[in-house]
Amino acid sequence: MTSLLPIVNEGLPTGVVPTFASRIDGGMLRRNRLDQLQINLGKLCNQTCTHCHVDAGPTKKRENMDAHTADRLLELVEGCSNLTTVDLTGGAPEMNPNFRRMAKTFRESGLRVIDRCNLTILSQPGYEWVAPFLAEHEMDVVASLPCYLEDNVDGQRGDGVFGRSIEGLLRLNQLGYRQGSSTHRLDLVYNPTGPSLPPDQMKLEADYRRELAARYGIEFGNLLTITNIPIRRYAQFLQKRGLLDDYLKLLSENFNARAAAQVMCRSLVSISWDGQIFDCDFNQMIELSNQPRSIWSIDSLDELLDQRIALADHCYGCTAGSGSGCGGALLD
Repeated sequence: MTSLLPIVNEGLPTGVVPTFASRIDGGMLRRNRLDQLQINLGKLCNQTCTHCHVDAGPTKKRENMDAHTADRLLELVEGCSNLTTVDLTGGAPEMNPNFRRMAKTFRESGLRVIDRCNLTILSQPGYEWVAPFLAEHEMDVVASLPCYLEDNVDGQRGDGVFGRSIEGLLRLNQLGYRQGSSTHRLDLVYNPTGPSLPPDQMKLEADYRRELAARYGIEFGNLLTITNIPIRRYAQFLQKRGLLDDYLKLLSENFNARAAAQVMCRSLVSISWDGQIFDCDFNQMIELSNQPRSIWSIDSLDELLDQRIALADHCYGCTAGSGSGCGGALLD
């Protein structure tokens, strides 16, 4: 199997663990359905986080989806009857000028639309419209909050991020995003602050719910624990500290075949800001695919069914322990 090193300089070291494909029965995974489309609107973001596999930040102004690409996606989604969910991500997806138009159109089509929100965008000058827009169109919010303690969050995401995140959560609560709401769903995302696997999702959710309620009066729906994937900026972060090999070994040693059977790439397709098609957001960031395709080279999203998934050793991140995906742990 090809190492990631020829693909990106920040790739994984060779010879550290058995190849991921060798751990899969038959050496391959296939997409057996397509009900979720994840669209990366670009790398522009108002934050710069150490764990970010997208390498997003305030200077990434060029890598952003244009209107032509957005129009083609709207056309393809309209012709796909199996989709239930569109997941808008970035960067900060709200910073893309096509965000509102796309989100509104998808919602009017009856699709569930997820906004992957970093929370600080809600108080960013010029983006005060974001929270009311999300509430008006009953979009689901998946918000990053790697800890309920200020020092841990600011250490991972930057000084002052925790305070602004709490302000953002309180604002969303005021607009109806509360525990148990069927129309205004607010889930939080936990990423480990160090090179470790996430703890038990249900137990950590209970801790989050108790602490956020007691300290700030904040409510939320579910906590989603997501493993940090060792590519791009996070791989560089670990390598500089001499931790990359150990982290990859940890992921490999905790490989779980049951989790591998439920990975998100088996029901999801990821679209990059420039219209390229990938099996997941992580493969997108290292430009890994078995068959290079774009939204202009296909006539229908249905063509992406029953396709072989491109695999590499970073896939251990989604299959270690209880498994990990954009919807949190894969196993109870």
